[in-house]
Amino acid sequence: MRNRYLDRLYAKRAELEAKLELHDARYCFGDEEVDDGTDADLRQRIGEISEEIADLERVLNV
Repeated sequence: MRNRYLDRLYAKRAELEAKLELHDARYCFGDEEVDDGTDADLRQRIGEISEEIADLERVLNV
């Protein structure tokens, strides 16, 4: 049986990664308005969630 909290963390990380990809794409196409620190915030949050996932996987032996 899978852990529902872990599944929610996976989903949240995927959502944040998709937002980061969109943000990066907008920047690559010359939208300077996106250079507001959002990418750093997204990367930090993805890192935090990834650490939480790793800790939980270790505890659950996933």
